[in-house]
Amino acid sequence: MEGLVAVAPKNSNPENPNPENLRPDQFWKSKRVFLTGHTGFKGSWLALWLQHLGADVTGYALDPPTEPSLFHKADVAACMHSVIGNLRDAAILTSVMQSAQPEIVFHLAAQPLVRHSYADPVGTYETNVLGTIHLLEAVRKTPSVRGVVVITTDKCYENKEWIWPYRETDPLGGYDPYSSSKACAEIVTGSWRDSFFNPAQYAEHKVAVASARAGNVIGGGDWASDRLIADIVRAFSSGKALEIRNPAATRPWQHVLEPLRGYLILAEKLHTGGVRYASAWNFGPHATDAQPVEWIVRYLSAKWGSGTQWTLDAHEHVYGAQVLHEAQMLKLDWSKAHAALGWQPVLALPEALDYTLDWYQRESAGARARELCLEQIVSYSEKATPAF
Repeated sequence: MEGLVAVAPKNSNPENPNPENLRPDQFWKSKRVFLTGHTGFKGSWLALWLQHLGADVTGYALDPPTEPSLFHKADVAACMHSVIGNLRDAAILTSVMQSAQPEIVFHLAAQPLVRHSYADPVGTYETNVLGTIHLLEAVRKTPSVRGVVVITTDKCYENKEWIWPYRETDPLGGYDPYSSSKACAEIVTGSWRDSFFNPAQYAEHKVAVASARAGNVIGGGDWASDRLIADIVRAFSSGKALEIRNPAATRPWQHVLEPLRGYLILAEKLHTGGVRYASAWNFGPHATDAQPVEWIVRYLSAKWGSGTQWTLDAHEHVYGAQVLHEAQMLKLDWSKAHAALGWQPVLALPEALDYTLDWYQRESAGARARELCLEQIVSYSEKATPAF
């Protein structure tokens, strides 16, 4: 939908801006927030959480990438300004941001799939790299902005397939186009921070820019292809055999609310503490929660009950004549976030999987997706207190 913008009204009931009657956090109440990627899985969860906290949210993104989508099922647009637009259209992105006059910007919009990046490498770079440039240029032209959190990925590191977790100071890299594009987005963010939002000139520009790298997020409402949990739910629900293509691949699995809490804490620190927090940050799970794909499948199969089955796909995966590469070992060191932000993971992997499975099974049985998300946000927030 490049060049086209559709705007949804903020709230169908303006007399009740918080229809769930949830007590907003004092910092976020009425904060003007600009969120790219709000129609995606992770962005929809963050948009709902920000609404719950009382923020005034404007979202900018393409139409939802899947059908069904959490964005539609949870009626995410109901209590925010929802704009359908393309990151590649710099003029429209800038115009929408200037109209919103945000104080805080979260940049989540991206082409997020490794395998798709082989099918469309140019589009992946245009969205993930040039789109980040357009976002940061829009910030330069919007004087109201005080804090920016650019979301990339744990895959932005030069993966050496070792057992040690990566720290924020480790070299960036990327074998596949997706990972490489996210490393480029990190470099772009650092360059714009040094060149245009330099901490030494903070008194002049008053903008603090940070980037955030999370692990493999899981949670209810993800229906994307080539995502393990979504593939498991589709297979188990239909009674079909799940095909596992990379059973030994080990990832830093974490519930989606874990890194989102980190982003919220980081954004608040950028707004109140400025340049002290303008750098790169990891938000990962406990080391024991970095488990192979087969472990996840076995755990969810046991929880699901009878009728589940899976097979191991031993074939080499290719796109055209290109063999598709997938990393086998990946972990994140989040000690910096713990020391400086007071953040640490709350849910152990079994509990994160239980949250996820409970969401899907209750939604399938007829529960409203929005209510399920808000219920889990409240439950998780209580567990995270006093950290958040």
